[in-house]
Amino acid sequence: MAKFRSILETVGNTPVVRINKLAPRGVNLYAKIEAFNPLGSVKDRLALGVIEAAEQSGELKPGQTVIEATSGNTGIGLAMVCAQKGYPLVVTMAEQFSVERRRLMRFLGAKVVLTPAAGRAMGMVAKAVELARTHGWFLTRQFENEANADFHSRTTAREIVADFKGERLDYWVTGYGTGGTLKGVSRVLAKEMPETKIIVCEPEDAQLLGSGLEQARHADGSAVAAHPAFKSHPMQGWTPDFIPKLTADAVAMGVIDRLIPIKGADAIRCAGELARQEGIFVGITAGATLAGALEVCAQAPADATVLCMLPDTGERYLSTPLFADVPTDMTPEEQAISRSTPSAQFPA
Repeated sequence: MAKFRSILETVGNTPVVRINKLAPRGVNLYAKIEAFNPLGSVKDRLALGVIEAAEQSGELKPGQTVIEATSGNTGIGLAMVCAQKGYPLVVTMAEQFSVERRRLMRFLGAKVVLTPAAGRAMGMVAKAVELARTHGWFLTRQFENEANADFHSRTTAREIVADFKGERLDYWVTGYGTGGTLKGVSRVLAKEMPETKIIVCEPEDAQLLGSGLEQARHADGSAVAAHPAFKSHPMQGWTPDFIPKLTADAVAMGVIDRLIPIKGADAIRCAGELARQEGIFVGITAGATLAGALEVCAQAPADATVLCMLPDTGERYLSTPLFADVPTDMTPEEQAISRSTPSAQFPA
């Protein structure tokens, strides 16, 4: 086992795992499980990348407060990085996101400022900008920050290229939140593995890219207003109510081969099936990506190889619809098992 100088050196190098029971016959389906990052999501990469880049450029001063708007995973990753490096962290988060996310960030030492649900992602971003300007804090700007995509080009993409060296990778399937993974990985694959088709999933109820409608932007790339095609959806961390600049950059590169809309019910179902049939414990966005990958598999030629990104752990979703049907008390079947032996009986 390697020895690491800090927790930050454990970010990345996540495993690619074969999907056996859920994949159709004749297709090789793999998943890159980002829950193996130290704080349980792909956003650990983003957090480390943007902070290190800001330190190197001098934008982030020693002891300066860091601030970001987040649905949770970026904030959790930033809380880890800031705790290790000694920066105070404030995050803004719309109140509809799962409560376990805000508690995790606070446990790691961050301050969490909630914004009204009606304001959605645009509201929490506006609050972060306002606080940064008022207090002189460093705003990481995850949706526009090139360091986000650059870190994925240096790590995530290089890992994929190495894992499939000497083999064909026919399809790479991902969703998008900031678009950092999408832009950073797809530009490397387009150059070094041009035979790989890049497939992007988004919620069926929020087909921002699928609408073909442009996102209005400020000069710095940030969104002016919510995108007209947005509707609420259950994939926390996917597809905010605007098209992030990094996502738009990937679209403009012309590397996306196909867009797949994903039903919320399919995302939840696939996350559950990954847990119960493959032993892979991931969240709703991972279930959504798998749903898209299974659609690709159903249409792929024989012996095709498909890789999908699974962004985070299922523990971020305990208070969401993902666990709505999971009881806390014993079920009748469990009670029957308990009563099958004399010990540890509960009264009726």
